[in-house]
Amino acid sequence: MASTSTTTLYLHFLLTFSLFCSFHNQLTFAFTSQDYHEALEKSILFFEGQRSGRLPSNQKQTWRGDSGLSDGSSYHVDLAGGYYDAGDNVKFGLPMAFTTTLLAWSVIEFENSMQDQIENARAAIRWSADYLLKAATTTPDTLYVQVGEPNMDHRCWERPEDMDTPRNVYKVSAQNPGSDVAAETAAALAASSLVFKDSDPTYSSQLLQAAINVFNFADRYRGSYSDSLNSVVCPFYCSYSGYHDELLWGASWIYKASGMNSYMEFIQSNGHILGADDDGYTFSWDDKRPGTKILLSKEFLEKNSDEFQLYKAHADNYICSLIPGSPGFQAQYTSGGLLYKGSESNLQYVTTTTFLLLTYAKYLNSNGGAVSCGTSKITEQSLIKLAKKQVDYILGENPSKMSYMVGFGEKYPKHIHHRGSSLPSIHAQPQKISCNNGFQYLHTGSPNPNVHVGAIVGGPDSRDNFSDDRDNYQQSEPATYINAPFVGALAFFSNQE
Repeated sequence: MASTSTTTLYLHFLLTFSLFCSFHNQLTFAFTSQDYHEALEKSILFFEGQRSGRLPSNQKQTWRGDSGLSDGSSYHVDLAGGYYDAGDNVKFGLPMAFTTTLLAWSVIEFENSMQDQIENARAAIRWSADYLLKAATTTPDTLYVQVGEPNMDHRCWERPEDMDTPRNVYKVSAQNPGSDVAAETAAALAASSLVFKDSDPTYSSQLLQAAINVFNFADRYRGSYSDSLNSVVCPFYCSYSGYHDELLWGASWIYKASGMNSYMEFIQSNGHILGADDDGYTFSWDDKRPGTKILLSKEFLEKNSDEFQLYKAHADNYICSLIPGSPGFQAQYTSGGLLYKGSESNLQYVTTTTFLLLTYAKYLNSNGGAVSCGTSKITEQSLIKLAKKQVDYILGENPSKMSYMVGFGEKYPKHIHHRGSSLPSIHAQPQKISCNNGFQYLHTGSPNPNVHVGAIVGGPDSRDNFSDDRDNYQQSEPATYINAPFVGALAFFSNQE
């Protein structure tokens, strides 16, 4: 007779195996490559609605207008441009840099699948890379990391074109370090330099040199920006994971962009201190560990470099944690098949995970590798199938039959938590709508007057339920870092027959 523990393990295996089989059985939903391409176009278009600064003549999200043109001027620096992170009007440096890194990585891996959207993707990257370049190079040993006082901003419901809340500028320096935000900025600039290496080599060189300088600054003056800036960045984008993960991530990107041996040596000498031996199971604007493992595993797969074998092993651990039935499985999925990490903006974790699955599948396919989960070998096709399930769920193949991308499909969120989208366009109502007068638009049951095409919202709860309610920001707020990795995933599937 089997022991209780053995029986429990067997039942657990059956449950996870049946869940995995249900994923495979639901992969028949008829999204075509044209559907994925449409979603790709819209996922990039979203970034136009998040722009700060002076808008170009070819702006397609025409409900927006110029905003934040004097950002930085009271501090005698030019910090116009960049992106608002989500549904508010603050420019937060850490998520903006992460967004830029992931957009760039999407192009680096899947550029050949983007077809007529490659120039739009490059424009989206350049919009934030230009801003980060200014933030990193304007003042020596200083990185400007935020524009806008978040507590004051969140007390208003205003269009970005109208905002009159304090546009305070925040920075990290030798005296008040921020290795996390600085190293992520270095990663963003280095990854972006690869995107423009052929199309604009001069700009690419500028970006790479800035990346090297800001990384050296991050490494020389170590400390977390959460400690230096406190309530200005916390609880909004607190660096909960610390700065070690960003230092390893930033060095990895500069090594990838420059090929300089000094960065390989940095990784080898500092990796164990900075988290190379740690398994991380959540890839986000805060925690870069899984992304670094996947990125560096390519070095082992391509060159069989022993010094990078560790990263391949930990990359495998990360993938195994996602595969139902595997020895290392620990992820949670809803009954509808959606990866579930948390109640607030869960889709950010779904899109980053999906991107890593597809990127690792690409690396494995190119080099004849497989994922080792205990004694089992998982092929790249299993990774692609799991990724497709997540992509299709977001696009509408889910229990609610709702697309969580605004403007895609017949049924999508109409009441997203987003100031600019929910208030009348500056072009439709040029008169100023003041801080407090805007709240009538937050609380109305009417759909947003401006359709923020391509915006992916926070998404459903652990039971696949979604409340299309502007007040429920946990589910209804879009963010740049939700969309950025999804650009790469959609590019991949738009090129599959």
